[in-house]
Amino acid sequence: MAIPVAVPHALLDFIKKGNKFLVVGHKEPDGDCLGSQLALSSVLQRLGKEAILCSAGPFKRPEVQAYQDRFTAHIGAPEREGARVFILDCAAPSRTGDLHAALEGLPTAIIDHHAARAEGSSDLLYLDPAAPSVTFMILGLIEALGLQPTKEEAEYLLFGLCTDTGFFRHSDERSAETFAYTARLIRAGASPKRIFQRMHGGKSLNSRFLMGILLSRVQAYFGGTLLLTTEAYEETQRFGMEGRDSDTLYQVLQEVSGVEAIVIIRQENPEQCTVGLRSLDRVNVAEIAAQFGGGGHKNAAGCSIPGTIASVQPHIIKAFAEKLEAGEAAP
Repeated sequence: MAIPVAVPHALLDFIKKGNKFLVVGHKEPDGDCLGSQLALSSVLQRLGKEAILCSAGPFKRPEVQAYQDRFTAHIGAPEREGARVFILDCAAPSRTGDLHAALEGLPTAIIDHHAARAEGSSDLLYLDPAAPSVTFMILGLIEALGLQPTKEEAEYLLFGLCTDTGFFRHSDERSAETFAYTARLIRAGASPKRIFQRMHGGKSLNSRFLMGILLSRVQAYFGGTLLLTTEAYEETQRFGMEGRDSDTLYQVLQEVSGVEAIVIIRQENPEQCTVGLRSLDRVNVAEIAAQFGGGGHKNAAGCSIPGTIASVQPHIIKAFAEKLEAGEAAP
């Protein structure tokens, strides 16, 4: 069982000594990033602090779009004055996107659970690669402050935990502590049922049409251990961002016998592709993503690569060749 890294006393002092905080997450936020920000901001306000939620966006994922209006994408002199900074769910301040330059020179604490090493310098680092989510770490911080999460905070925290565990699909026999934390959040009023509906309900009919197209062009490599599909730029234009339902697509493909890893390459614009990577157990996709300037977790990672699907795809397949037994591509 993974033992959580203890909350540093310096982090508690960082909070106690500050009166104003910019609570920042990475660009293209997911549920763990936003859930961490929302919960921490609420706690800081309960402590009598000023907390400003900051995100460069874009809010692409359907399950986080409802929160967009609570975040600012601009940090000017008034926001910077007297502020301390929390950067959540990324150890590299550059991953905050357009906000990065505005944060320079401010006292900063980073809270993250990714395996990547911290970029540059920071006043304070609270890193726990064994933690299943940053919201897991934020609950520990709340309790270290002598508080208990409110019902609203518990809902944010469970949302982030469910996001990064794939609603516990990635949990195994080492996850007892994860479920102990989950029980505490449920006792505080969080509803797994509501969170599941937020994450998986309300999909558009276009999302089913697009999923059918992506499933129809899946290719298998290395004896079926790698499954890869692509989404053309024209399809994004036709079906819209709301047509994407990557999590369900990954789930469907993970059910294929013998599969070890899954790749979705999307042409985000004529010059750039994004690559989503998932694995079951044997392959560490975070290591593959890092080869292309990306990152993530052992079983879920991603990156952005200049070029077209045709130019990017061979490089991705080659990277997996080093992890998987070579074999003929399936027809």
